Amino acid sequence: MSKENISFNTKVVHASLGIDEATGALNTPLHLSSTFHQPDFDNYHEFDYARSGNPTRQAVEEAIAKLENGTHGFAFATGMAAISAALLTLSQGDHFIISGDVYGGTFRLTEQVLPRFGITHTFVDMGNLDAVAAAFQENTKLVYVETPSNPLMRVTDIAAVARLAKAHDCYTFVDNTFLTPALQRPLDLGADLVVHSATKFIGGHSDILAGLVVTNNEALAKQVYFMQNSTGGVLGVQDCWLLLRGLKTLAVRMDVGTASAQTLAEFLQADDRVKAVFYPGLTTHPDYAIQQQQADSAGAVLSFDLGSEEAARQFVNHVKLPVFSVSLGAVESILSYPARMSHAAIPEEERLKLGITPGLLRFSAGLEDVADVIADFKQALAYTVERSAR
Repeated sequence: MSKENISFNTKVVHASLGIDEATGALNTPLHLSSTFHQPDFDNYHEFDYARSGNPTRQAVEEAIAKLENGTHGFAFATGMAAISAALLTLSQGDHFIISGDVYGGTFRLTEQVLPRFGITHTFVDMGNLDAVAAAFQENTKLVYVETPSNPLMRVTDIAAVARLAKAHDCYTFVDNTFLTPALQRPLDLGADLVVHSATKFIGGHSDILAGLVVTNNEALAKQVYFMQNSTGGVLGVQDCWLLLRGLKTLAVRMDVGTASAQTLAEFLQADDRVKAVFYPGLTTHPDYAIQQQQADSAGAVLSFDLGSEEAARQFVNHVKLPVFSVSLGAVESILSYPARMSHAAIPEEERLKLGITPGLLRFSAGLEDVADVIADFKQALAYTVERSAR
């Protein structure tokens, strides 16, 4: 049997194994060394200083490259470090096009940091291909896509955007945090580079911060490595080991979380106390067809609008099972309030334009029994309506 023909579920387990040839140990060793002895004046090992490369980190980078069907992987200290390194492949005078409803940290980097270096941008609705086409300028170098978007779960047609970018001699970068390579592989759809906040689903246990970049473009790979080595935001060795451990169960965690999110989205959609549900696995979602075409499923994250800040507040105060927290993608279900958490960096006027309303909550499905989560939501919704009516 060829390893090229195995399923993703099998591939993910074997990509994260690190069988030691000398001892047979199944797990990649922790190489807790900042520097490496060289044999002599003229002959150097592959590794010299841990910022530039470490065997444990290399195992992570090779694993994520295999899973995204890329050729080069890079592991960073955080998701934002990975996104920053990717966007800092741009130079002074360059312009890029970016999804209008991106993660708040990406918005902050785009609006407040990159302009200091003479890098300009245009926010567009990536679902409107005419708007994307109209946004290209003579100095446009790349298109940055987040799909599904955070927190409104809008879907971008990756292949269509990549074709537009290539026609303008530009790159396409995709944030694949929400779906991971278990459900969506942007490089196969024409993207040039993929970023992840591996703090989320790839790590999966709320115990590390990590970021990943994957590309199949040699020139981009050299630029990303240069930024990684020059700025030094590399993933620490112990976190690399934990990331490899989390990676082994990625496929099964995504399967359970996705099934739960689908069931929960259907439950919320049928409840007239919920103003709106945002989940691309629903047939009523405007981007449902695109999501079905380019991904294996809709993922484990959904958002829903209860109509007002007071209703959202009461729901959060009385729901029992999910933790109320920043972040997502863990074994425990996580409920977040985007307006004050992930997207607090975006000015209120801009948030409202994007649809990030005072009643919007984001939910990341964990591994709890979905029947228990629904029962919990039912009691919280009942209390919310009762309190909000007073």
